[in-house]
Amino acid sequence: MEPGARRWRPPEEQSFLQRLLHWLDILNPSLLLASDGEIKNSIILLDSVAEPGRDSTHDGKVKEAWNLNLCSVHPDTGNIIPVPFRPPALLLVAAPLVVGSFLPHKKVKLALCWQFIFHLYSAGFNAANGNATSVEKAFPQKQALLCIGAVSFGACSGATPQILLSRYSLHKPALQTFFRSLLPVPLHTLLSAFNLAVVRATEVDNGIQVVDKDGSVIGVSKTAGAKAIKETAISRAALIGTTALLPNLVAWILKRTRFMQRNTFALAPVRVMTAALTFATMIPVSFSLFPRTGTIMRADLEEEIQSSTQQAELFYNRGL
Repeated sequence: MEPGARRWRPPEEQSFLQRLLHWLDILNPSLLLASDGEIKNSIILLDSVAEPGRDSTHDGKVKEAWNLNLCSVHPDTGNIIPVPFRPPALLLVAAPLVVGSFLPHKKVKLALCWQFIFHLYSAGFNAANGNATSVEKAFPQKQALLCIGAVSFGACSGATPQILLSRYSLHKPALQTFFRSLLPVPLHTLLSAFNLAVVRATEVDNGIQVVDKDGSVIGVSKTAGAKAIKETAISRAALIGTTALLPNLVAWILKRTRFMQRNTFALAPVRVMTAALTFATMIPVSFSLFPRTGTIMRADLEEEIQSSTQQAELFYNRGL
């Protein structure tokens, strides 16, 4: 296990609130301005400090290096993550794509375009931040094909409401409400979880490394890989599902006010701002639902791994 992976595991189990406060530090957009040289220097600094990020967090330079390392360096490989796919960049890059994808477009081509770009970025983020302990150093051909399939299916499925409205000329208010406001919520929620599960399917096929409390690799487990994908898919569904639901709910409430009935033009900007604010709020919340370093009981793992250690609890990198 790389040193970066061990830095994600605190000395004791953290609560949701502790993980949330931790993520609020790591998601600081100013950390994106750091150069590769500064990131490498942070790695050197942390490697020179015993138990980095724990007993030494009182040191401002160490804490800054710790946060920079956690948001910029892949915990499994030790490689620097491309800037657009680092956690602090998710809000800056994905927020416009999320808002554009959720808007009730009238033209099918425009809807398909927004959906394609959104799912393409999602696939890139999922691949860049997944577990990399049992995949080839070069981007595997199988994972590339899975990414293409996930993006294509997600784009077509995400634009389905607009396609149906345009194809069958559904002009009744009830049908308009269903296809533009109700159907997109569960649809986007499921597609986001689907995108992550498909892009990271190699973690189930190949398994991921599980380690003991000292960081020693015990074995490669497909069960741990499935658990990592399941937990991360739930967190991604919570992020996108809430972002899709809340703007529609706010718009539904505001439509019944006298102000909005007289100023219907104001509804669109309110929907956009609500979606952006919800997405920004839900990023740290969704990342905090489960620990970045997951735990799994030895009894739940494969027999060959159970016979390799006596420790009751083992660890793995869940990814984002």
